[in-house]
This record gives sequence, C-alpha cells and structure tokens, in this order.
Amino acid sequence: MDAKKTASCLPFGIAFICTGILVNLIQATCFLIVRPLSKTLFRRINGAVTEILWLLVIWLMDWWSGLKVQLYTDHMDTYRLMGKEHAILMPNHTCDVDILLVWLLAQRFDCLRSALMVVKKSSKYLPIYGWASWFFEFIFLDRSWEKDEHYLKSSLKGLKDFPKPFWLTMFVEGTRMTEDKLLVAQEFAASRGLPVPRNVLVPRTKGFVAAVKHMRSFVPAVYDVTLAVSKGHPLPSLVRIFEKQPSEVIITNVHVVAISMH
Repeated sequence: MDAKKTASCLPFGIAFICTGILVNLIQATCFLIVRPLSKTLFRRINGAVTEILWLLVIWLMDWWSGLKVQLYTDHMDTYRLMGKEHAILMPNHTCDVDILLVWLLAQRFDCLRSALMVVKKSSKYLPIYGWASWFFEFIFLDRSWEKDEHYLKSSLKGLKDFPKPFWLTMFVEGTRMTEDKLLVAQEFAASRGLPVPRNVLVPRTKGFVAAVKHMRSFVPAVYDVTLAVSKGHPLPSLVRIFEKQPSEVIITNVHVVAISMH
C-alpha cells in the first residue's frame, strides 16, 4: 500500500481506535454495574454499543471499497426468517475477511447486535476487537477438545435466554482455505471414504455436533453458508479493502441453505 493510500486510511484508523476505546470502556462499566443486576439489560446495551464498532468496519467494506455481496437462498421462507430466528451459521473459511462478510450479512438482516461467533482463543487478547468480542459473548476456543469441551457446552447453554434472535457463526473447517490445505483435505477425505471436496475443506465436527445437541431446544435452524468469489475476481482481503478497490473487482456470492433442527 503506497503512502497516499495509507494516508487516506488514517481517518478511519483514528475513528476506529477512538470508537473502540470508548466502546470497551462502556462495555466494562456495564459489565461491572449493569450485568449483576440484569443480564438481559446488559446484553441489550452491549449489543447496541458494539454494533457501532462493527458498523465502522461494515462502512469500510460497503462504502469505501464498494464490495458487492449477492445472496442466494434455497427458499423465500429462509430469506424471510433470516434475522428473525436463532440460527447457527456454518460458513466456509475462504479469506481474511470472512468474519467481516458475516457481519455485513447480519447487518442486512438487522441482527448485527446479536451476531455471535466461535473463534480462536488468541483473538481474545487483541486490543479493541478482542476485548469487544469477549464482552459481546464470543466463544473462544483453544482448538483442543479436552480443553474446550466443558467451556463450549456451558457457553452454548448460556445463550438460551439471549434477548434477541442471534446468529452463532462456526467456521467448522477450523482454518482458512489454501491450495496446500485443500490437497491435504482431499487426501484425508479419500482415505476415509468421504466425498472429496473441490472448493472447501473437510469440516471438524465435534464443536458443531455439540452446538446442535445443546441448542436444539431453542435454536430452530442451521444456515449452511457458502462463500464464493465470482470467476475471474480475486479474493477479498483487508489490503484490497483499504486500497479502495473498484466495486466491480470483488464480488462475493453467499448461498444460504436452511436446515431445520426440529
């Protein structure tokens, strides 16, 4: 990124840092004062203030870079219910802005305030984003079932009284897609007699199975979300977004299939 483009991003960086610090302070204050009195009220306030921070990132993608998202669903009923029901989102992990794409989708369906995620534990320690995510009730995993099992199950059960329809995003592939990882996944699938993937990785099932088992009583659907980039277009990335690529360069297609849990 050249100096001119870097300078043009400085106002956003300053706005994000200042807003993030303010959001973190409000979250911490409410966690100490409001949450002991009312968990529901804390969640509502927390969702409202965290949404402001996420919206800054969405603005960067949507307005600054002009990224286009096309949504395809299996049925109009799925489209009508998105954002109006609890759901587990199961997207593939294609690039370094997949989380931002999920936020963009959640914002379109008015559930950004309750767009929860299962992410790796190390991200919890990132300034601003990690702290905001912890207060926002993201679920942070070590990627070791022995360490994660009890914490994951208790966290999932704790969402039963969430005051707003939520999306819980789980990147079940566990890692970002690369050509080398795809080859490994294809070899693994062939050795186990599984369907050999061409564009996605073999999912890790333990966490997802636990989520379905412990949330089946109050989460009615799983959204099988496939993120794909139109042929001939490069993968979206943070660098390309900051460089303000023209709107026709990056086109991301999101195909959603709803699977009933009942």
